Amino acid sequence: MSRVAAIDCGTNSIRLLIADTADTTTGTAHTAGAGPTSGPLVDVVREMRVVRLGQGVDATGELAPEALERTFAAARDYAALIREHGASSVRFVATSATRDARNRQVFVDGVRDLLGVEPEVISGDEEAALSFSGASSVLPAGEDLILVVDLGGGSTEFVAGDSGGVIAARSVDIGCVRLTERHLHSDPPTAAEISAAEADVDAALDLAGQAVPLDRATAVVGVAGSITTITAHALGLPEYQPGRIHGAELDLETISKAATSLLEMTREERAALPYMHPGRVDVIGAGALVWRRILARLATVSNGKTSTAVSSEHDILDGIALSIRAAG
Repeated sequence: MSRVAAIDCGTNSIRLLIADTADTTTGTAHTAGAGPTSGPLVDVVREMRVVRLGQGVDATGELAPEALERTFAAARDYAALIREHGASSVRFVATSATRDARNRQVFVDGVRDLLGVEPEVISGDEEAALSFSGASSVLPAGEDLILVVDLGGGSTEFVAGDSGGVIAARSVDIGCVRLTERHLHSDPPTAAEISAAEADVDAALDLAGQAVPLDRATAVVGVAGSITTITAHALGLPEYQPGRIHGAELDLETISKAATSLLEMTREERAALPYMHPGRVDVIGAGALVWRRILARLATVSNGKTSTAVSSEHDILDGIALSIRAAG
């Protein structure tokens, strides 16, 4: 058994998972007082901070100084937690916003100074593979083809696979932060703004469909904060309850209605929802638009065979932790 620390730094949030791991051939490790398990992982600490690292990247091509400072402050706190809990191995993965930024070396140097590890600015394909590894644990064995959709702030990953692993993957540049900054400027968004954002999603889906067999999926799993928040809204939860959200399977009509409701709300109405993280208030409308459009496309290309989607609280963060175990 060993204790590892995984950090996922995306466009909107930075997250930490400290977990105990064990070889699956010897059974799953259990730690007194630990959190929920994900296969061979047992949670010790799971943290999330909304830092909006991707603020303005779509327009300027650079990471903003204030966004970097917010991210470094969170990384500083995470470094303290890693020391406190004695994690022996750390992997820091950065995704869409950092891939796109001309000044990403400032980010890389700052993280190295704070955590003592080199942040890995991974490709969209590797991001998709890690997401699949973490998310597919929510489904029972036996599905012919699982499609995992990781809806982030700057990009969305589509990855198809089965019990043998990833078959095909594609990362496309649509996400809740990117589309909010690009199109959804009104409160609530206008019909013209929504139409423009949907056109971007449709074009991205065309690209994804060239690499990933969207029409063959027998199960769909959605991960990341936009999707889990939409699920919380669809379930009408009194607060954000990961145990109710994780593994929840909803029909596409229910999800679409919940997404439309969030998209059409004012900022004040969204902020008042008991399960809404303050850092998602400004961007959840775009996230809802993207998820609604993706599911509509899946229903069409599958000729109605895709009729439900499952939400997973396990995602790329768990995949990063599992990759540390595999490398060890």
